[in-house]
Amino acid sequence: MTNTLPLTEQRNECSLGIDSASSEEILRIINAGDATVSQAVEQEIPHITRALDAIVKQWHQGGRLFYVGAGTSGRLGVLDASECPPTFSTPPERVQAIIAGGQEALQNAVEGAEDRPEDGKSALQQRGFDATDSLVGIAASGSTPFVLGAVDHANQLGAVTVGLSCCPGSALELAAQFPITPLAGPEIITGSTRMKAGTAQKLVLNMLSTGLMIQTGYVYNNLMVNLHVKNNKLAERAVRIICTVTGCSPNAAHDSLQASGEQVRVSIVMLLCGLGREQAEQRLTRYNNNLRMALEESRE
Repeated sequence: MTNTLPLTEQRNECSLGIDSASSEEILRIINAGDATVSQAVEQEIPHITRALDAIVKQWHQGGRLFYVGAGTSGRLGVLDASECPPTFSTPPERVQAIIAGGQEALQNAVEGAEDRPEDGKSALQQRGFDATDSLVGIAASGSTPFVLGAVDHANQLGAVTVGLSCCPGSALELAAQFPITPLAGPEIITGSTRMKAGTAQKLVLNMLSTGLMIQTGYVYNNLMVNLHVKNNKLAERAVRIICTVTGCSPNAAHDSLQASGEQVRVSIVMLLCGLGREQAEQRLTRYNNNLRMALEESRE
């Protein structure tokens, strides 16, 4: 009978009797289960690649990236979206997250919020979602009506739709143009998808958003060159990045950063290309703020 259940709802034979195990045994059982998650995500890299390429294409056309989910899945989407502005200085509207039940659902369960597909559609309409945007629907089971309603609406508009679930053959996998289905397997505590399924989803979301930022010029080499200097820690990080890329002294990096209006990429172009702030900004604009391309102009 259990094999007719969604994968995320099946019993995990490896954790039977866990309630009578010692503290160390409990932790080792959990850790052993978690160790399989990265392998499950690795198997999905071809599918993640196709989804990422589609999202990047939309982004270059001015499209936005939306995450939609409920419960743990929704909270993971909110977490990933909220980290993009402080890490990459993306405008807040470029990467957005919608969780069933709204802000209240971030901390408390909102009963029935995920059960209405029309609410998923309405949530996208309220954000002005259109065909230029990309939607990542997130649902461990792949059956959440709120998410399916959003994906169906996005499909009707002709937008890019990605379905991130952990159950093969789910409604979400079938509905999305670009399904991603890491098979994390049954949970250590049956049905507790905040565990292995949640970890798999977070890994995939990290890959999608970070891959997007890398491919659209927010990263140079492996450095976050578009960080926004909001506090002392970030100011120190900005100086280190400038020093690393240009080979200049910390003092020179600090002075250049100030002269650039605290814009790391502009500061680097100023130092390496011998340009003033306005000229450096113009060059970056020509290359859609891609630092590598802007620097390569000087080498041609």
